[in-house]
Amino acid sequence: MKSLKGKLFVISARSGSGKTTLCKRLLEDNLGLAHSISMTTRLPRPGEKGSVDYYFVSRRYFCQMIKKRAFLEYEDNFGYFYGTPKRFIKDKLKEDAPVLLSIDVKGAMKIKKIYPKNSILIFILPPSIDSLRKRLSQRMSEGQSSISKRLGIARREMAYKDRYDYRIVNDQLERAYRKLKKIIVSEMNNQKEGIWRMYR
Repeated sequence: MKSLKGKLFVISARSGSGKTTLCKRLLEDNLGLAHSISMTTRLPRPGEKGSVDYYFVSRRYFCQMIKKRAFLEYEDNFGYFYGTPKRFIKDKLKEDAPVLLSIDVKGAMKIKKIYPKNSILIFILPPSIDSLRKRLSQRMSEGQSSISKRLGIARREMAYKDRYDYRIVNDQLERAYRKLKKIIVSEMNNQKEGIWRMYR
């Protein structure tokens, strides 16, 4: 069996930590990353586009996909399902292509377990819980009870940070992006070097 050389760059962070903005910057920079688009049963938020930010589907369709074992991993968050389609990841790994995934910590741990040699886990941290609370409040898309619940989950998920390969504090967007890009480019170069050695 062919050894899979493709990299899975798994980025996790709580809502309001800047993960979405950072991931979009990576894709806009034309680094050659294939974007793994998650599937969800929630409705699009303002500015989100189907098949770009997420595949927005009905709960019934998502459950059918679960029965078909079409997800590499999936979770129920705040009453909505989120999942990573399996076929896309498998195809890209066979092509030795680098893939960008934006998923939560539970999903990241599952990906790491399935593909321990291919997964590079990166955790985006807010400067503090107070700054995260402020960012969530500024979004104006959720009530205080929802924000409090998300902050509680954020505290629990931050306990996973030491299980990630890299951790970046997003205290200033440009600085955080430079660090993230440096990690991605470095790991991609290591991947290319490994493939070159294998086929010499």
